[in-house]
Amino acid sequence: MKLYIIPTPIGNLEDITIRALRILKEVDFILCEDTRTTKNLLKHYDIEKKCIPYHINNEHQQLQHIIQLIKGAGSVALTSDAGTPGISDPGFLLIRECIGKGISVECLPGATAFVPALINSGLPCSSFYFYGFLPHKKGKESTLRHFAEMEETVIFYESPHRLLKTLEMMKSIMGEERQIAISRELSKIYEENFRGTITEAVAHFGQKEIKGEIVVVVGK
Repeated sequence: MKLYIIPTPIGNLEDITIRALRILKEVDFILCEDTRTTKNLLKHYDIEKKCIPYHINNEHQQLQHIIQLIKGAGSVALTSDAGTPGISDPGFLLIRECIGKGISVECLPGATAFVPALINSGLPCSSFYFYGFLPHKKGKESTLRHFAEMEETVIFYESPHRLLKTLEMMKSIMGEERQIAISRELSKIYEENFRGTITEAVAHFGQKEIKGEIVVVVGK
């Protein structure tokens, strides 16, 4: 019995490894953040496989049931909608429980949005701090103040409808000239990579409707 952690494309469906496709064909079933999203990927590669929902809304309640299913199988795959499970996506609880129960766990290398965003940014990447999604309200300001004092390049995810408010808060906390890079819709048709100061970012994104998945990279 084995659990495979399978990174899936963050946009372009070609960004999946040959080994990942082979394992998706071989496993007994696939645990999916959203079965519809995973089935679209499987259909693209002519793979037919049973898909079982495993997401943030049911991971606590279904954990022990899923463990029993894995114990009764030869091998199982875990996927998120995009990127690597466990990175700002469900996965940690299941992985920890599998390890505790003596179930073999193997994570394949593959897509994660913050890595190309960091490299694309042109900001120092020898030492960095990845946060995930910022708090929606409580703790957001204190988190940004913590970022402002860090010596490392900082990376976090943000939603389109909160981006401008976050940038305005960053400007008041970190200063107008702080260097920043914002990647939007990575690997997709309308991919955008902005580089400049926080003030320039506010002006740039304030002139347009903001859509898509967003990664923010903040310089020292």
